[in-house]
Amino acid sequence: MRNVDYKRARHFEVDLSAFRNILEIDQERMVAICEPLVNMGQITRVTVPLNLALAVVAELDDLTVGGLINGYGIEGSSHLYGLFSDTIVAYEIVLAGGQVVRATKDNEYADLFYAIPWSQGTLGLLVSAEIKLIPIKEYMKLTYKPVRGSVKELGKAYIDSFAPQFGVDNSEEVPDFVETMIYNPHEGVCMTGKYASKEEAKKKGNKINSVGWWFKPWFYQHAQTALTKGEFVEYIPTREYYHRHTRCLYWEGKLILPFADQWWFRYLLGWLMPPKVSLLKATQGEAIRNYYHEMHVIQDMLVPLYKVPDALEWVDREMEVYPLWLCPHRLYKLPYKTMVYPEPGFEEQCRQGDTPYAQMYTDVGVYYAPGPVLRGEVFDGADAVRRMESWLIENHGFQPQYAVSELNERNFWRMFDAGLYEQCRNKYGAVGTFMSVYYKCKKGKKTEKEVQEAEQAQVEVPYAETD
Repeated sequence: MRNVDYKRARHFEVDLSAFRNILEIDQERMVAICEPLVNMGQITRVTVPLNLALAVVAELDDLTVGGLINGYGIEGSSHLYGLFSDTIVAYEIVLAGGQVVRATKDNEYADLFYAIPWSQGTLGLLVSAEIKLIPIKEYMKLTYKPVRGSVKELGKAYIDSFAPQFGVDNSEEVPDFVETMIYNPHEGVCMTGKYASKEEAKKKGNKINSVGWWFKPWFYQHAQTALTKGEFVEYIPTREYYHRHTRCLYWEGKLILPFADQWWFRYLLGWLMPPKVSLLKATQGEAIRNYYHEMHVIQDMLVPLYKVPDALEWVDREMEVYPLWLCPHRLYKLPYKTMVYPEPGFEEQCRQGDTPYAQMYTDVGVYYAPGPVLRGEVFDGADAVRRMESWLIENHGFQPQYAVSELNERNFWRMFDAGLYEQCRNKYGAVGTFMSVYYKCKKGKKTEKEVQEAEQAQVEVPYAETD
């Protein structure tokens, strides 16, 4: 993950560490009002007992509201609600001049409202957000379906696992949650979930699986059993389902602590998992960080749904990383052209999964050591990421900015659209106070002089229009 040493090159900092409170659960307006350091574990502890939840609950407990808004957040419900930032009703922002404004999609700060997502806190300081709530039930009825075939056939099976039912919004046939895990080039498991009441879950013959207990098998390994025992259905307590990937950090836990998935460790010490990501980053030396950068992949590729088979084939050929995580999300056609936006003219084609107002995308999560590294062969991680970014630009895909990027500034603004962002950066006084988002995301340490130059940097908008 990218180095954030730019923070050490400042004369001053704004301490937001106390901004970690849930201010209100407004059941009448169906919004949760939260400060930016509220994390997903904290919010589900409060909302789930009320049979409410955020429309998009990112899986890992420690992910914060501010990070998911200013950066990137997705969950298995994003095929219905979009990314985390798409579920925001209002932002409270401190601008560079000290003015506090409330931005919504239809007030005088509407341009700022649409520019905040993906801006990495470079337009203002987020101090609270009003987030959409939805009604939920006590359990998730989860269906595990094994799929087999070529890499491209696995991609098509994933699309067919949820997209064919689209066409009528709010149809009973549309699952509430969707994800697929690809375990190797020939096998995967597609999962679809529907909310279920406790009365339904406890009916005779139904299996309840509390996956949140520390001694339980890691979720990705549990799902993999569908490859041997065939399709099955079980009921998981809703809050435990939301955080199903937390204990093993998807499957990164296997690299961090190789024996942590063994039954004896899970029963005796499983309650220690997961290690805090912030602690892991803080205790990494330069050598370890460089090793991970060259020998390890943590990337997400956001690609149009119809291109998922091609993306899977590319990852298999160029990186050979397994398992892979697939999660669909809507990319909305908005009143403003934001940093990430659907393919031009998508509404005229309306491919499988699309609607007239949103194109269906998918996050292809690539997290693990590549096959060549595991076999002791030569692997150039930086070059692999460069090729991945080129592929994304060519295929109208996007790379979340939490990850290490090899993009130069020109290509960064080919992947993302600079128009609205730079307009707001100038209009709301961010130039000279906050770094441009490219320089904030740029790999490597920065000196104080480089930070000051980054704050003064003007985005050259034509970069975004270069073919």
